[in-house]
Amino acid sequence: MTAASTNPEGLSELDRPNSYIGKIVPRPNLERLMQGRGLYVSDIELPRMGHVVFLRSPHAHAKIIGIDAAEARRTPGVIAIVTGPELSAVITSWVGVLSHLKGLKSAPQHAIAIDRVCWQGEAVAAIVATSRAVAEDAAEIVRVEYEELEAVTDMRTALDPGTPVIHPALGDNLAFERNLDAGAVDAAFASSDAVVEADFVFGRHTGVTLEPRAVVADWNAAEARLTIYQGTQAPHMVQNIAALHLGLEEAQVRVVCKDVGGSFGIKVHIYADEMATYALSKLLRRPIKFVADRVESFNTDIHARDHRCKGKIGVKRDGTITAFEIDDLTGIGPYSMYPRTSAIEANQVVNLVGGPYVTKNYRARARVVFQNKNVMCQYRAVGHPIACSVTEGLVDLAASKIGMDPVEIRRRNLIADEAYPCVSPSGLRFEQLSHHAAMTKLLAMMDYDRLRAEQAALRKNNIHRGIGIASFIEVTNPSAAFYGVGGARISSQDGVAVRLDAQGSVICQTSITEQGQGSESLTAQIVGSVLGVSMERVRVILGDTDNTPYGGGTWASRGAGIGGEAALQAAKILRKNILDVAAAILQASPAELDIANNAVVNASDGSPRIELRELARIVYFRPDTLPPGIQPELMATRHFVPREYPFAFTNGVQASWLEVDTDTGFVKLLRHWVVEDCGTIINPQLVDEQIRGGVVQGLGAALFEKCIYDERGQLTNANMADYLVPMSGEMPDIDVGHVVSPTSETELGAKGAGEAGTAAAAAAVANAVNDALRPFGAIITEIPLTPQVILTALGRI
Repeated sequence: MTAASTNPEGLSELDRPNSYIGKIVPRPNLERLMQGRGLYVSDIELPRMGHVVFLRSPHAHAKIIGIDAAEARRTPGVIAIVTGPELSAVITSWVGVLSHLKGLKSAPQHAIAIDRVCWQGEAVAAIVATSRAVAEDAAEIVRVEYEELEAVTDMRTALDPGTPVIHPALGDNLAFERNLDAGAVDAAFASSDAVVEADFVFGRHTGVTLEPRAVVADWNAAEARLTIYQGTQAPHMVQNIAALHLGLEEAQVRVVCKDVGGSFGIKVHIYADEMATYALSKLLRRPIKFVADRVESFNTDIHARDHRCKGKIGVKRDGTITAFEIDDLTGIGPYSMYPRTSAIEANQVVNLVGGPYVTKNYRARARVVFQNKNVMCQYRAVGHPIACSVTEGLVDLAASKIGMDPVEIRRRNLIADEAYPCVSPSGLRFEQLSHHAAMTKLLAMMDYDRLRAEQAALRKNNIHRGIGIASFIEVTNPSAAFYGVGGARISSQDGVAVRLDAQGSVICQTSITEQGQGSESLTAQIVGSVLGVSMERVRVILGDTDNTPYGGGTWASRGAGIGGEAALQAAKILRKNILDVAAAILQASPAELDIANNAVVNASDGSPRIELRELARIVYFRPDTLPPGIQPELMATRHFVPREYPFAFTNGVQASWLEVDTDTGFVKLLRHWVVEDCGTIINPQLVDEQIRGGVVQGLGAALFEKCIYDERGQLTNANMADYLVPMSGEMPDIDVGHVVSPTSETELGAKGAGEAGTAAAAAAVANAVNDALRPFGAIITEIPLTPQVILTALGRI
């Protein structure tokens, strides 16, 4: 059971006899959470704590003429009412740009609006009281006088000369533009036997996390230190930004992230109301709590996916794809979100369109425009569903045009599994993908030929079912080439510290965070496997900047690939240190020893020599009995960041089997299949459930979810009655399969898996709906595929 470096049989850390890698084991935090003993921000109560409610603008665009809070201030229980100018003396403004996104611009944003509001829901005042109820009552009697301004709501006209410029100092409403021209696109289209064009429309939607955004900020004036309790994906990023804008050193800010009820990218950003809460605590010298209600979440949690993309594909009669071309337009709200920016999604669309396919001819333009709606930014599978839907929608349209089966055209154009490493037309470097192996496995799982036969038979009975296929690539494990180079202090590395305590158990401190995806479990599995320690004797500590190594946190499907590798390397060092001291105690060579079942054993036959509990007792309490010169270090820390490849790409393919009622326009999901390749699988159950969860979010985008604004910039469905999310009753069985191509950049070989399900689900459903409607000649390139959209395409309404 020794490591490859010392084991004559060459066993790696992953295939040691009692390894937990690749096995289903219960989550370490499962029992605590199932008993309702989780600690969320809403559960935190501190002495003298005030509750803040933000008075928010009812207008999408307006000047603030005056605020009269005199009567509200007299309300019993009101601690303070603070406006934007007052708070700006405590916290500085920010601009959400990164220098490596050339040309990206945005206006300064304040924690509370100073003289003008730019979207419905922007805060104009903070009401702090002894309870939230009192604060809400007081907020109702604050009088704000506005001068309503013309709102820019339609992204298609945002750049027109007659459209008002939201931020005159910027000159226009164009936040960012990227152009890419690779290969010989015009010549490729000219030589094509068929050229197909389509306009793809995507509905703006949001994350709807089970737990809303929440923060408690506690300024301790005696220590000149701010403690922030927040549900966040990146504690060290929050620490840096809070310190930067409050005029503090990072050491003066501690960020504590306990249990988090879902994130999906929603909680990886820094919001104005959170910044205001930090500042209010410092201003009022007491703890302040902010918990968004559901209406606030709809109006202020970042939105995503609001794109209109013109797509074009060229194809030969034999199915060879000759070229792709896209023109993507997206509206992001009035500001670029801080600090990761609102240009990343459009940038990812440019990067990813056509990615799985061989053709080198690719032209793309992406424009990001300002508008008077809530801010858009990065959400689970950033840009992937847009790029995948456009790519796979075009491939299906091309197949239909030349009369070829959708699977066959993909087989003829997907990059060969033996063709790696290679580079995409947009410059993405792929280490090792497995499109063909994934497709072969998917077709077997779904019994493709049988479904086609069943589909044909049912059509004779006026039952219209469709099959949709969508291949995808997914960006995971971003390295320092992605963030950290553009000005924002977003760490791309992660760190893990492991130590053997005085009872022979292991304490592991990691910089990745847990939002329900299983970070605690994967960390414990890796550390327990390397050290030969049972899972119940590994305790994982995360989400505390005072008690974990510095690191990026959990986003972009990086927890297993980067944080897991750091855990592996730290555990290897600790294991060596344990064996060195055990060898000294046992008068043996470290190479003769191993660790298994919580004890040091003989490497040759596994017979026990000394329990870890006894070894720890000697080291911590009787070091005087050790040989001279032996000073055991039963702790090790390692950081890791990928270096050779900017990203570790995963890939896969999804399929949807559904039925369309052509009289009502309703879609019934019957079955969904996913085959993905995330490299080494740490815990199969966690991976499969991450993929299923991602699929459900993708299905929500495909059929239900859309933030609907009117022409005045009013969000008309900011509630759970009118904004539809997928429920269990609408969901099909989701079958998950795997191909395994470990990344060679790490010993662990893990890539990310958290966003694979979301990447292609909507594309598969859209293709399946079009497949079902083929007898009617209807083609739909808009999501969500609501009954109204389908009946309109059928000419029924």
